[in-house]
Amino acid sequence: MDKLFDIRVVRSAQEKQDALKVRRIVFIDEQQVPEDLEIDEHDEDSADTLHFVAYREGQPVAAGRLRSYGEGTGKVERIAVLKSERGTGMGRQIMLAIEEAAARQGFKSLKLNSQCHAQPFYEKLGYEPFGDVFEDAGIPHIAMKKQL
Repeated sequence: MDKLFDIRVVRSAQEKQDALKVRRIVFIDEQQVPEDLEIDEHDEDSADTLHFVAYREGQPVAAGRLRSYGEGTGKVERIAVLKSERGTGMGRQIMLAIEEAAARQGFKSLKLNSQCHAQPFYEKLGYEPFGDVFEDAGIPHIAMKKQL
């Protein structure tokens, strides 16, 4: 893994706040997603949800979460990378960390809802689109899945 990045499963209140800070910047500030849609019940402390945060030089720069979505399936959500880190491999690194955690938890497949502009990014990681394009928070999305 790239030593410039420190990707962690959130274990402390500070790490959780750091993850939420990244999501707030990307989704609420940049993309104008309403806060009540971005921060949801899966952000409460729960054994079913793992949060991830990535740091560069001690600063939070990316976040994501993984939760159980049904028998053998995990759902990857809220993948957020600060503008300054896009194109650096950070998104790929946090996705690989989430996939490793999913495999350790026994998930056989992963599902995610990709913003349509990000579909090629997820396809490069082996995700396949399914179903029709739909809107979430006013942004076009496509469901995608991957076998682990």
